[in-house]
Amino acid sequence: MSWLERAMASTNGQDLPFLIVGGGIGGLITAYALARQGFPVRVFEQSAEFREVGAGIQLGPNIFRVLDKVGLKDEMLIDAWQPGKLEMRDALAGDVITTIPLGPAFQERFHFPYAVTHRADIHGVYLHACRTHNLVSLESDSRVADFKPADDGVVLWLDDGEQACGRALIGCDGLWSRIRDKVLGDGIPRVSGHIAYRAVLKREEVPEDLWQPDVILWAGPRTHFVHYPLRRGTLYNLVAVFHSDRYVEGWNTRGDPAELWRRFGGQRPEVTRMLERIETWRMWVLCDREPVKNWSHGRVTLLGDAAHPMLQYLAQGACMATEDAIMLAEKVAATPDDIPGAFKAYQDSRYLRTGRVQLMARVYGEFYHAHGVTAELRNEALRNRAPEQAYDGISWLYAGP
Repeated sequence: MSWLERAMASTNGQDLPFLIVGGGIGGLITAYALARQGFPVRVFEQSAEFREVGAGIQLGPNIFRVLDKVGLKDEMLIDAWQPGKLEMRDALAGDVITTIPLGPAFQERFHFPYAVTHRADIHGVYLHACRTHNLVSLESDSRVADFKPADDGVVLWLDDGEQACGRALIGCDGLWSRIRDKVLGDGIPRVSGHIAYRAVLKREEVPEDLWQPDVILWAGPRTHFVHYPLRRGTLYNLVAVFHSDRYVEGWNTRGDPAELWRRFGGQRPEVTRMLERIETWRMWVLCDREPVKNWSHGRVTLLGDAAHPMLQYLAQGACMATEDAIMLAEKVAATPDDIPGAFKAYQDSRYLRTGRVQLMARVYGEFYHAHGVTAELRNEALRNRAPEQAYDGISWLYAGP
């Protein structure tokens, strides 16, 4: 009898934990959501500690809708900043193209707020929730080497030779997912040809006339630049995106300022003066994949970027992963004796919504980076748009899931 069979025989499989690969945003909220439903969970993170790098992240009302279900909405809002509006400006002419107010009318329409926060803060909320739940085991320095599914469970091997036996396996290991490679075998991600540079300033480092309380996007030819406050206004987040054929795997590489200036030269002084404040930029190449209908196989499934990686232009990566996690936990709780069926129900409830976000994020990227006549047509179409029209256009996303 195999090790897995002995474990299954002794527990009937019901007391074995769910195994989660990846301790980022998606992995942690999945662990917490399952634990709240009464399931033990082990989370394997390859890094030496559970932490999140990066900078700002935007949170639409759809993420707060699902966080409210698991009691984390108010905690997420403690350190978040709630801007008064989203505004797009022309990076060459300087005029306002369109504005989406985020005040009472927005919250009345969608019932939850729009906020911005630091990636480390959303990760921190999820990490604290997991650490305070007795059904979650967090294991760092644990790089997964391989896994093998069986009818009644999954065996996982770490690089150091350790084995783990689980009720099921959930791959939350991101864009370059090793679990996806074995489940789907569909090759490397699609490189978009866009690069993002990011940086964070302290509030006092931002010139007074450039500081804005709102999310401001400067749309330029094949570029855009976004800035907004973080951590109750004590920090200021900057993201500069431009078209480039450069490719570097990962998303914490040191950026080349000379390349940045080649792309943003000649734009409005409000843009260039802000870019001048940064001494060190971190960069990542934007990648995604084609939407797929099936990302599960038996007792193994994928979640977040491992299942449906998307470009950042709708600011929905963390939101979609969080929606995934809550839905997955609900489906497992509904049919705990049929995990493959629960995983199929989870993906069937998610693939059209996440696929739409993947595709629309590409559209928004081209929309932001329009140039020439295309940019003029974009500006003309948006300038007279009423707030209710803007709300109507995004209700498919913010009113869900």
